[in-house]
Amino acid sequence: MGSAREAVGSRGEGEALEFLAGQVSAEERARILEERAAAIVRTREETQEAGMAVLAFRVGGERYAVEVSSVFQVVDSNGLTPLPAAPAWLLGAVLARTRVVPVLDLRALLGLEGGGMSDLAKVVVLEDGGDLFGVAVEDLEGRIDLDPQKLAIPSEGPFAWIGPDRLAVLDLKHLGAPRAR
Repeated sequence: MGSAREAVGSRGEGEALEFLAGQVSAEERARILEERAAAIVRTREETQEAGMAVLAFRVGGERYAVEVSSVFQVVDSNGLTPLPAAPAWLLGAVLARTRVVPVLDLRALLGLEGGGMSDLAKVVVLEDGGDLFGVAVEDLEGRIDLDPQKLAIPSEGPFAWIGPDRLAVLDLKHLGAPRAR
């Protein structure tokens, strides 16, 4: 019964049992659901005001990030399958939630040192406008909330922002095949 009490907040045990038994009026249910929805909206607004949530990672010894809202899934790189006759910037493909997803090599796209797949640990699968693609990374740092006031606009490259400690936030719309850029 402890979880039932938590679920209905500050109601007494008798009211909680009535609520769970469906003995609460439709108006009362609507009011409770409206309060919960408003609380969720407030929480989301507070999160957005607090900063930009990004997933930080390392590639070619450098730090990069993508906005958390663009992350579809993170998978192990051992599921990466090379594609025959693919250009150097296309490492292969992975399976992400039943979808075959191309995986880009940021080292080749950004002119970084390194190559091969042995030092790549994870694939961050990203969603941009309904399209999925992955980027192979050496190490995941995790989620970081960036202060929007501490972000600088980059002078060039496929970057949306430059954060503290030279953390480059990738602009997914400008990341892609060299000819496409």
